[in-house]
Amino acid sequence: MSFPENRPRRLRRTEAMRRMVRETSLSVDNLMYPLFVCPGKGVRREIASLPGQYHLSVDQLAREAEGILELGIPSIILFGLPEKKDNVGSEAWRSDGIVQRAIQAVKRAAPELLVAADCCLCEYTTHGHCGVVLDKASGDVDNDATLENLARVALAQASAGADIVAPSGMMDGTIGFLREALDEAEHEGVILLSYAVKYASAYYGPFRVAVDSAPAFGDRRGYQMDPGNVREAVREAALDVEEGADIIMVKPALPYLDVVAELRREFDVPLAAYNVSGEYLMLKAAAEKGFLDYERAMVETLTSVRRAGADLVVTYHAKEVAHLLSKAW
Repeated sequence: MSFPENRPRRLRRTEAMRRMVRETSLSVDNLMYPLFVCPGKGVRREIASLPGQYHLSVDQLAREAEGILELGIPSIILFGLPEKKDNVGSEAWRSDGIVQRAIQAVKRAAPELLVAADCCLCEYTTHGHCGVVLDKASGDVDNDATLENLARVALAQASAGADIVAPSGMMDGTIGFLREALDEAEHEGVILLSYAVKYASAYYGPFRVAVDSAPAFGDRRGYQMDPGNVREAVREAALDVEEGADIIMVKPALPYLDVVAELRREFDVPLAAYNVSGEYLMLKAAAEKGFLDYERAMVETLTSVRRAGADLVVTYHAKEVAHLLSKAW
């Protein structure tokens, strides 16, 4: 027999064949789109640190939600910019708080869209930390006092109609505490998407500018994970699954694809990964300079997150990918 005996290229020669044997696919069904809601009316203001993303007032966000649903994207996650801040972030749990009003507006405009609400306090506190601060020098947070406030936030979001509550502060015991609070208030149908594995990452910079949530002192390493740890990630995820998390998430995505893959091997619950602001901005900046093909790089990036094992990808690319996929078919 002539050399070579094996010819794998036979399966790569046409687009139809490549599609037929493709091991990992990317679909709009895998996407969750982050949105930023701000005070005011008629506001649609591009975010300087996130080109192509916007601060939206409640009325504009409702219109945006209709378009997102038409693209086939099944879910959004909301982040709020409050009218005022205080030391504990009390605006986060007001019944008429910015995110609660946004949830209600989206549910009226696009009732089939799944609405997740970020359940954290950093955007709402004057100090930018994710809870009740114990020590200004270090930014140390009172874990148990913060849980009480997070429960208030979760209940306000659930009462407003959120389908998914997504606690992101990495406080110990959060999932169990919120699950009990939600169930006691007869919100047992609300899904808990746990930021089970959230690293103390440099990739959050553009987001912190977008929501004005950079810590005024100290840092968040006391409650976010060290980038060198993967066994700890498995322990954190196991605790949240045991406490009742419906979905677990790794944040960021690209620098931690090995962690995504490890959690996929360890757990059979739905797994999400957050393709964060810094990852998004890197592609935007490189494309602006003409250094890469933006659409191909975007699809390749998100496919890599899926290939690592994520069922769901939270990404600022969601609308662009949805447009691209609709043209492909």
